[in-house]
Amino acid sequence: MNPNRVVRLTQILTLVIASLVLQATLAQQTRVELTQELVDATTSFMRSLTPAQRNDASYQFEDDERFNWHFIPRDRRGIALKDLDKGQLEAARGLLQTLFSAKGFEKTEAVRSLESVLAAIEVNGRFIRDPDDYYLTVFGGPALDGDWAVRYEGHHLAFNWTFIGGMGIASSPQFFGTNPAEVREGPQQGLRVLATEEDMARSLVTSLNPSQSSQAILDTEVPRDIFTAAGKEVTALDDVGVSYSALDASQQRLLMSLIEEIASIQPDVIAHDRLQSIHADGLENIKFAWIGGTERGASHYYRVQGPEFLIEYDNTQNDANHIHLVWRDFAGDFGRDLIRLHYNAVALTQGPGHQH
Repeated sequence: MNPNRVVRLTQILTLVIASLVLQATLAQQTRVELTQELVDATTSFMRSLTPAQRNDASYQFEDDERFNWHFIPRDRRGIALKDLDKGQLEAARGLLQTLFSAKGFEKTEAVRSLESVLAAIEVNGRFIRDPDDYYLTVFGGPALDGDWAVRYEGHHLAFNWTFIGGMGIASSPQFFGTNPAEVREGPQQGLRVLATEEDMARSLVTSLNPSQSSQAILDTEVPRDIFTAAGKEVTALDDVGVSYSALDASQQRLLMSLIEEIASIQPDVIAHDRLQSIHADGLENIKFAWIGGTERGASHYYRVQGPEFLIEYDNTQNDANHIHLVWRDFAGDFGRDLIRLHYNAVALTQGPGHQH
């Protein structure tokens, strides 16, 4: 090969590597910036509380309560929005607007508003429906290089963010639900908080040809709920469905748009990292499965599963007008993968006998 050509190729390769390194550095800086914003917002919120409230809202990072998550109406630990004064609510709102993207925050507020709809529908119901019965809980002390976590939870909202020694941000389990899925009467008639997540998946399944459908649509009874429920740790479900590589280009774009939509309730930095990991694991390893009728109004369930993540959705309860939607990371829920990375990094620098 011409020596000049070798030099030129070497220069190009060097520039490409430098560009990739720069992109990774910039991405890390962005994660650091978001983490600092969250440290500041969480600290500001905690400082707004009285000592008694702060005690209710605070747990040690190692406390098992950190894994005690659920999306049903039940007693919860933390500080409820209903127990905050105006200034404290403003601090809580600032924290939530930092934890979510603008779209995500808007959706959580819409889910909370459905509690008023349920209160009107369920006369003398067995649950107290309160749009302010949603809780913030902080585990550990917020710090840029510390181990700490934040949980935001109530009926049909369950979100967990974990920060480990500056290694990154874990953001699952992530759960949305809506009841009703479509408000059919009253002042909010027509509201469908998770309309995009339902309609996009239906567009995908109805676009499939007979061969694709035979792989994607499972001949089994529609489940009453998501299979993983509120498990503290989950593993991959059955390896079924139509694979990404079996879809045509437009169907592949639709599947990725669905994944992106569900990820986009998180801040851009977190959503970007999720999608980057999915690409790194290989899009060809993703499968889409559907159970139930494909026409709107029929009970149905779908899931999107890759090597390291799972999205489960069902709309089967209350005459198919009640949605559950969860994102799980097999290794990453509650920051477990970050904890392993952190311990490995400490072992390399401090030695395997270092006490953490």
